[in-house]
Amino acid sequence: MIELEGVPELIDPVMVAAFEGWNDAGDAASAAVAHLDREWEGEVFAALDAEDYYDFQVNRPTVFLDGGVRKITWPTTRLSVVRVGDTNGKGRKRDLVLVRGIEPSMRWRSFCNEILGFAHELGVEMLVVLGSLLGDTPHTRPVPVSGVTSDADLASRLDLEESRYEGPTGIVGILQEACTHAGVPAVSLWAAVPHYVSQPPNPKASLALLNRLEDLLDVRIPLGELTEDARAWQLGVDQLAAEDSEVAEYVQSLEEARDTADLPEASGEAIAREFERYLRRRDPQSGPGVATEGGLTDGRDSSYLRDTTSGRTRPPRPVSKEPREPKAGEDSATGPKDTAKGNGNGNGNGTTDTPDSSGGADSADSPRPEDGPEGNGI
Repeated sequence: MIELEGVPELIDPVMVAAFEGWNDAGDAASAAVAHLDREWEGEVFAALDAEDYYDFQVNRPTVFLDGGVRKITWPTTRLSVVRVGDTNGKGRKRDLVLVRGIEPSMRWRSFCNEILGFAHELGVEMLVVLGSLLGDTPHTRPVPVSGVTSDADLASRLDLEESRYEGPTGIVGILQEACTHAGVPAVSLWAAVPHYVSQPPNPKASLALLNRLEDLLDVRIPLGELTEDARAWQLGVDQLAAEDSEVAEYVQSLEEARDTADLPEASGEAIAREFERYLRRRDPQSGPGVATEGGLTDGRDSSYLRDTTSGRTRPPRPVSKEPREPKAGEDSATGPKDTAKGNGNGNGNGTTDTPDSSGGADSADSPRPEDGPEGNGI
């Protein structure tokens, strides 16, 4: 029995979740939810029992010193509530329940049932799961974000893709299916991360996910320094690509393919959506640098968001992509030779499966969006 004491009555609550690991290339999804929690000062009200869902040899606890006293942090999933106000009369008043943790090692059905138990008690109207996958997308273009659902009515009402994926899945797919059986509307948003620069962080992909979430929920999300971080990330990758002629040539080929694929999207409807987003975000007190899906509005540079695990102040150099056997009916010449790939989870704790040719990178280590529609252009 779930008892929630001290949690205020929520206004039109929506649950937003992200899980580190298989579904989190470049840590883009988990970083997006962390940003929401930080900007809106979320209050943690519950944490799942780590003993029930995690293999501590896979996701190890960490030891730290607090005032000279040794303490242990266990891998788990935590839930917090953020009160979303109607900032300057812009956006919709509603509350968010944030779910952030690591993809569980075991008992996935029980894990999802526990999450849905909290959703039921809090009166959650919809669950949105954020994910990111490796894709054949250039870092110089806006990050593609796919919105998918298993609910045909929801797909029609919110202009989303109806999921038709078949194959191995992660906790995002399992949670979305559990929502379908429980009658809870569920949506998953997937950002495509360039597979040749997959190491975390990727603030540009996180920014794209938040932009799409903002449109979906009709709330105004404070972006803080994320726009500057995205700009600096792209400039850093630009510099690295310029130092390697083969990578630069490959990026150019991706740009040409992307521009050709996006040409039909340059419609009045798409332009209107971008203009509406600009008007919603416009705030005289926020200063320059209004965010877009690409995260770039001017040419100013800034300090790069430091990767605390590696000490880098810019993205690492792309590494060679391992060769693989082409699938039946696939052109074995797709993609450049020896182009980089990553493991998609940023923490070395797992691997990811391969999207189809319409879903992004042909890599044995990138998650498929079942989570993601076929033919989504990623």
